[in-house]
Amino acid sequence: MEEQTNAPASERGFRAFLKRKQIEISPKRYFIDAMGSMALALFATLLMSSILGTLGDLIFGAASKTDFLHVIKTYAAQATGMAIGAAIAYNLKGSPLVIFSATVVGALSNSYAFPGLASDPARFAGVPYLGDMKFAAGPAGVFFVVIIATEVGKMVSKETKVDILVTPLTVLLSGFLASFLICPLVAFVMYWVMEFIGLATAFVPLLMGAVVAVIVGMILTLPISSAAICASIFAAGMIAESSRPESLYLAAGAACVGCCCQMVGFAAASFRENRWGGLVAQGLGTSMLQMGNICKNPRIWIAPTVASAISGALSTTVFRLRCVGLSAGMGTCGLVGPIGLFQAAETHDVRFWLGLVLLCFVVPVVVSVGLDLLFRRIGWVKDGDQKLAL
Repeated sequence: MEEQTNAPASERGFRAFLKRKQIEISPKRYFIDAMGSMALALFATLLMSSILGTLGDLIFGAASKTDFLHVIKTYAAQATGMAIGAAIAYNLKGSPLVIFSATVVGALSNSYAFPGLASDPARFAGVPYLGDMKFAAGPAGVFFVVIIATEVGKMVSKETKVDILVTPLTVLLSGFLASFLICPLVAFVMYWVMEFIGLATAFVPLLMGAVVAVIVGMILTLPISSAAICASIFAAGMIAESSRPESLYLAAGAACVGCCCQMVGFAAASFRENRWGGLVAQGLGTSMLQMGNICKNPRIWIAPTVASAISGALSTTVFRLRCVGLSAGMGTCGLVGPIGLFQAAETHDVRFWLGLVLLCFVVPVVVSVGLDLLFRRIGWVKDGDQKLAL
């Protein structure tokens, strides 16, 4: 209170203005709340597009592109940027005009290419990696650009008598400027992160399988959207432009089984405390439910994380499970992860089915329950440490 009293009048006025406009710059608001809404938009568009496309291939054949499933698939994929834009703007409490304008910004930033590359590709022919790839920022670009455009739009929203003109114009112009400045950088960074993962997985698949599975699996349990992150890093279009696509498919497969291990592992290890309700909530919902208990006793996180490392290492070396995009960060939520492994598999032979069942279900149950029993015996974990308020 004293700090606010001693602040200059202009600063106090600006703070009051931001508060009135419900603008709060905080990591939680952007990287947890807004990213969570982004994941829902990805699920409703990009993921459904993939699922419907697979169903269309199975029912009508891969050559058919005019049946209703393939038609819906096409439009669902095209609406990805718009849905993310609307979801983030809605989560940030934008006015209706801000939300509707954010759909345009989302569509723009989702496909915004490196300036000049689309119109004059010959100019970049001699530049490594610029001359032969499409620089699109994708969901990661949408995330940053829409946040900026939404917050700027909220500042002018309902401040004038011509709000119906001022607000959309402000959102669109700020969204374009942010896309022009940010999207090329985001695309470049995401591309090189992806290239590093692909290169490292090609050289040390055992280690990288474990590392990717552990990191993405832990992100899934944290209040951060692993699905949104995987949709950006392992996007199908970007993988196709990479120098080591097969290694990236394997890394995405490791990420998928790592997420499955977190969810199934927690569900199995805490079954004595949460019974069937907890099994379904964590196994088919999210392991994020255990975040409060992890803060109280971080040791309960060890068992599913070890399971993630084991499954990830086996995935990239022995069973070579492949995945792509959003599915890599979904785990067993609605069985989206296993479905993604099925969709990305080159062949559905015995090795594939054995790997899917073992790494997504058997290994996390056996390892997590076994380590949990050990930790309870040595006093690291006690009854009630994994109890959920269901």
